[in-house]
Amino acid sequence: MKKTFLNVFMIAGIAMATVGCKNDNKETTTEDAKEVAIANAETMEYAVDTDASVIDWKGNKPTGTHTGTIQLKNGTFKANDSIIESGTFVISMTSINVTDLEGDDKNNLENHLKGTVEGKEGDFFNVNQFPEATFEVTGVNKMNGQTMLQGNLTMKEETKNIEFPVTINQSEDSLELTSEPFTIDRTKWNVNYGSKSVFDGLGDKFINDDIILTLNVKAKKA
Repeated sequence: MKKTFLNVFMIAGIAMATVGCKNDNKETTTEDAKEVAIANAETMEYAVDTDASVIDWKGNKPTGTHTGTIQLKNGTFKANDSIIESGTFVISMTSINVTDLEGDDKNNLENHLKGTVEGKEGDFFNVNQFPEATFEVTGVNKMNGQTMLQGNLTMKEETKNIEFPVTINQSEDSLELTSEPFTIDRTKWNVNYGSKSVFDGLGDKFINDDIILTLNVKAKKA
């Protein structure tokens, strides 16, 4: 994929095909993969602190809600004046954790999500075949006073470009990126289990397509 050199990120009016969300969280745009950003030589580089960073997730179905976390494996950002000019981080899908259950219920749901249950490997994330997901920054945009981070999210060998609101705090020694809660449509990455947009006749035994995510990524000067 050809990479483009992005000197200025505060550009408006990037047209995106919006995926409608069925909750009060920020609507997330989803498009085909875009060109990955390359930073200026003068920018500062930061390495992700994987011990201090986390992605929170929430999934919904008619009978209730499940919550959990996913850890980052590694990553770097290049930023200047609290504007991220490039960056990539790797998500450890084997670290999927359920936080609203305990004991066997917790273990059973985690194993189902990871795809480590025999015969159900492809239901969700199939971590034995796809142990990592990646996010690559493609740009930063100002929209209605908010900073919108754009990037290519790759899961299960499917890459889509998404955009979501973030707050970026940069110092000489550290950088913190925090998102507002936003949603992605899991079926765009072929995570189709229990989706009534994919399968007929599920009745009330379906799982919502939207997954709610919140990022808190901390990085230290490399």
